[in-house]
Amino acid sequence: MPSSALVHGPLAHWCQLRPDAVALANGQQALSFAQLHARVQQQAQDWQARRAPATVLLDSSGSGLERIVDFLAVIASGRCAAVAEPEWPASVQARIAAQFAQQPPADMPEPGPETPFYIGFTSGSSGLPKGFRRHHRSWTESFRVSAQDLGDAAMQRVYAPGRLSHSLFLFAALLGLWSGAGAEIQERFSAGRALARLQSAEFPVLVAVPSQLQLMLESAQRRRTPPVHGVALLLISGARWLRERTPALQALFPRARIVEFYGASEASYIAWMDADARAPAQAVGRPFSNVALHIGADPLVDPLAGGRDNGGEPGLIWVRSPMLFMDYVGSCDGSAALRRGEWLSVRDIGHIDAQGWLHLRGRESRMIVTQGKNLFPEEVEARLQAHPQLGQVSLHGVADGLRGHALHAVLQAVDEVCPMPHALALAQWCRATLESFKAPRHWWLWQGPWPLTASGKTDHAAIARALLERTQELEQSGAAPRHLQPWP
Repeated sequence: MPSSALVHGPLAHWCQLRPDAVALANGQQALSFAQLHARVQQQAQDWQARRAPATVLLDSSGSGLERIVDFLAVIASGRCAAVAEPEWPASVQARIAAQFAQQPPADMPEPGPETPFYIGFTSGSSGLPKGFRRHHRSWTESFRVSAQDLGDAAMQRVYAPGRLSHSLFLFAALLGLWSGAGAEIQERFSAGRALARLQSAEFPVLVAVPSQLQLMLESAQRRRTPPVHGVALLLISGARWLRERTPALQALFPRARIVEFYGASEASYIAWMDADARAPAQAVGRPFSNVALHIGADPLVDPLAGGRDNGGEPGLIWVRSPMLFMDYVGSCDGSAALRRGEWLSVRDIGHIDAQGWLHLRGRESRMIVTQGKNLFPEEVEARLQAHPQLGQVSLHGVADGLRGHALHAVLQAVDEVCPMPHALALAQWCRATLESFKAPRHWWLWQGPWPLTASGKTDHAAIARALLERTQELEQSGAAPRHLQPWP
């Protein structure tokens, strides 16, 4: 079995070939490949000697660098590492810990490509995170196809400025170790510190979510930061990138190839594209070379339909690839992915055009029926976020006896000093490119920090709860809203 078939496998190879090269750093501490390999091997032997259970829950104590060492040691011992989220409330922490507390001691065999190695957590509709479990091959295949589809630039040293409980940043750090180029993490994101480190030209690969990049753009403008010439490849995922800001991002990273990729915790990579301000808002690119797509209700009913232009007719997006997750662990609810044989759907809706591009309409669970028509909030949110004076947007349907659901838009300005446009102007902005029924009829300003999930995405569920509470208060007593202010 080649060492590259395991997530941690190449460490021994790089320890022999590049023992003194920096493998892992966090800005204050660094480990060479020789040091990292020695520590991982010693701790893996300790896990074996202690006959630790088959799954080890890693809490948020210690530095991020130490957590990666612990993670690698657990998987090198043949076990599976479950990574806790530091922002979980105490009650959630206790319930997740209880899921793993009753495991018996175990003697584990040497790991193989199909051995479970990682349990991450993603939000669920029940309020308790869903644990998704992966085997080694699902990520080593992702590493391999990164080089195959994105080129050798993807195999250079990585800067991953995010928490390791976010699977994107754990993946990015492990990609750097697997490739032998090394990685640096930033445990608490700071746009200023990130730009300062990137100015060193030590990190040709930057992996980031859109909210981080927007903060970098704002910091660079405020501090008059010079362009960052050392980044050759910028990978964006985790949420929709506002393509209208691509020229500004390209100006900050003038030598970087800027790539957006669409994926999911359960599916890993699905599709990718070079960022382009002129691209359709809903396009997410073509599938990775090891991914097959199918649009429709059931891929087993019409298996030949996969990947074909379906005339723009939306349907469930089904994915088949060697990068899919194994199963869920613990809590599972109505937001869970669907399985049909080798195919998986995370319940996203989309279509494939004549050029083979995948277009993402939105998540099935967020679809709104208004005026007898189906509407995906993501389309309207994308249009509103293209407005230069708007920063964050969340669209919701509130029950309405006339229309089924009336559209309510919750907004936040692009920054504190930027004036908000009038609601009538925003409705006209929507109708300029969208059908009239898609223009919101009710507008709200969000007061205070914008709600985000642990992975940095807009927490639409939290906003929906606040919106329902406020609309009921106004109907019943005329009380002034706390978080939400009617606009204008």
